[in-house]
Amino acid sequence: MSNPSLAFVRGLGRILSKFIAGVVLASTLSACGYNAMQTQDEAANAAWSEVVNQYQRRADLIPNLVNTVKGYATHEKEVLTQVTEARARVGSIQVDPAMATNEGKLKEYASAQRDLGSALSRLLVVSENYPQLKADGAFRDLQAQLEGTENRIALARNRYITAVQAYNSTVRTFPNNLTARMFGLAPRPNFTVENEKAISTAPTVNFGGAASAGQ
Repeated sequence: MSNPSLAFVRGLGRILSKFIAGVVLASTLSACGYNAMQTQDEAANAAWSEVVNQYQRRADLIPNLVNTVKGYATHEKEVLTQVTEARARVGSIQVDPAMATNEGKLKEYASAQRDLGSALSRLLVVSENYPQLKADGAFRDLQAQLEGTENRIALARNRYITAVQAYNSTVRTFPNNLTARMFGLAPRPNFTVENEKAISTAPTVNFGGAASAGQ
């Protein structure tokens, strides 16, 4: 006949053993950098979502901008078409969290956004030739929104680049790299640009003088 007290003690011992094992495992993972990698990876994912959100905000402004300019600059069909087509190319790219970890897809997305930024820049330069357009209230409102969006894009990209750099540094540093290899955690690709200053400095959208818009 079993002893209830002995069974209780054995059960309590098993619970304590599992608890201690869990504490040891958590401490081990923390010491080898696993927890830091997970935290930094999530931070990079959140920063990526904000980049996508701000680029989408810019894309949402374009139809109204094109229509407003079209009302005054009917002869600028080529420039208007370039903006519309560039926006369509951006919209054709399927954006999801996995894109940020795929170097080829990230480059494709960044390239499409850069082309859209260039097309917008040409459109804004052309707009300078139409005083009535610059005086239009709707156009000036779009000016303010576009300027704010370009600032937010630059800021979001900066934050994403910083988040990825922090994660990649942790993943590549010994002995964290051993842990990363064990759990299949690889360095993430990052934005690359020809001019790093273009990222750290927000573009200027000024309809009172020379106008420019960057990625």
